[in-house]
Amino acid sequence: MRMTEITYSDLVPIEGYGPGFFRLGGEVHDAPLAVLPTGVTPWGGFDDTETLLKAAGQVDVMFVGTGAEIAHVPESFRTALEDAGMGIEPMASPTACRTYNVLLSEGRRIGLALLSV
Repeated sequence: MRMTEITYSDLVPIEGYGPGFFRLGGEVHDAPLAVLPTGVTPWGGFDDTETLLKAAGQVDVMFVGTGAEIAHVPESFRTALEDAGMGIEPMASPTACRTYNVLLSEGRRIGLALLSV
């Protein structure tokens, strides 16, 4: 079997997470947070669409980690992102992290918004 090293260009994968935090690029960030093409930034949760909308035009799909379990996102939140041209995929935060890492390694135009696990 041949092993191929994964490169992530300028963006960093999620390396780990725990109650109230996520680790990216060797740095620990408090949740909730957004991982966008411009970098990692605090995110105010579902009432804060402005932070995520800054990535409009740079992100095709925004993965939304809803916490330890999958949950519905507010309709106004979904509509705001979709109206800006972003697809939205809510899932449990651990699943969102794994999915983000896989698609990031493929060079996809993705973003990630995470609530604490």
